[in-house]
Amino acid sequence: MFSKDKNETPKTTKLKTMERNVIAKNTTIKGEIISDGDFRIDGILEGELKTQGRVIIGAGGFVQGTIQALNADVEGRFSGELNVEKTLTVKAIANISGDVIVGKLSIEPGATFNASCVMKVVPKEVKKEDGKKTKQEQ
Repeated sequence: MFSKDKNETPKTTKLKTMERNVIAKNTTIKGEIISDGDFRIDGILEGELKTQGRVIIGAGGFVQGTIQALNADVEGRFSGELNVEKTLTVKAIANISGDVIVGKLSIEPGATFNASCVMKVVPKEVKKEDGKKTKQEQ
């Protein structure tokens, strides 16, 4: 009556949880960081940060070097090469200098943005009549 087929597997969903890493105020890190999680920087980072998540540079944060991330929000200071695959949001009190490569860019009035900037075209998925999805440049 309530028996289950032994070959049946329970239905479970895998939730991808992103870890949040913090470089706290009064902390200085020099070197290379590679992660899948999000990063919040309120201290100083001198070096390279590669992540598949979001990078937040807080109001007191300073990064000198290279950042490669999916998304980024900058409130503090950044100097170097910033490569953001999707959206870079630059807050009003931010100060950015160097080279910037982004998918989309949002800059609040009052921000200091002294950088060369390249916006790359992000492929957009288009559904064809036969139901198959393809990527098309915008």
